[in-house]
Amino acid sequence: MEIFALAVYGYWGYKVGNTGIMKGFLSIVIPIGIAVVWGIFGSPKASVQLSVPLHLILEALIFLVPVGLLLSLKNVKLAWICTVPVSSWSSA
Repeated sequence: MEIFALAVYGYWGYKVGNTGIMKGFLSIVIPIGIAVVWGIFGSPKASVQLSVPLHLILEALIFLVPVGLLLSLKNVKLAWICTVPVSSWSSA
């Protein structure tokens, strides 16, 4: 699920960039930034352990924002595909 979310962040960065350089920059920097935040605060082996409520907020942001990003790109089918793992994750 993390890889899919990172791919969506990169896809969104590519689509919103105006020039080739910005497309490349945003499609690389945004997923790396999200991965760093997830690695430090959200992953099971995170160096900074968050309280349960903060961890749930971080997870919700990292995994639900891609749905909104896909919808902002008018990619409704892919947004629906993205909601399936998120909804199954939240019910587990």
